[in-house]
Amino acid sequence: MKASIFGPKKDIYFMRQALKQAQKAFASDEVPIGAVIVDKKGKIIARGYNQVEKKHAQTAHAEMLAITKAGKKLQDWRLEDCWIYVTLEPCAMCMVLIRLSRMKGVVFGANSPLIGYHLDKMLQLPVYKKDTFITVKGVLSDEAVTLLKRFFKKKREKGE
Repeated sequence: MKASIFGPKKDIYFMRQALKQAQKAFASDEVPIGAVIVDKKGKIIARGYNQVEKKHAQTAHAEMLAITKAGKKLQDWRLEDCWIYVTLEPCAMCMVLIRLSRMKGVVFGANSPLIGYHLDKMLQLPVYKKDTFITVKGVLSDEAVTLLKRFFKKKREKGE
């Protein structure tokens, strides 16, 4: 299994923390996606979960909220050497923000066949050292998929 610089065991630990954030979104009737940002020392510096419905803003994705918190904590928009762990493959909007924030890499759980960044071939940002950006896929994907399926099943049962 491909891993971040922290190794597979730490990747699982950090993804579990992101899944806790996704549970918060689920409990708030938001699409259950969670994210955490980890600095180069392996310390979680920010957390976020989807709040699109609550904030009435498409920009309230888990990744965007976590990135904003990390920037405030570090007092810098450059999140160099940081990693983001997110339960669902980031959309194009979030992936561009991740790249523009100069993160070292992204670790995600479930693939997103509808809006995942892999669908957008325009995301090549050579100015941001694409050869050094690392993507790790599929960490705890079963747990992330199960949570998403539960959420959408609940929505269908309610007729939403």
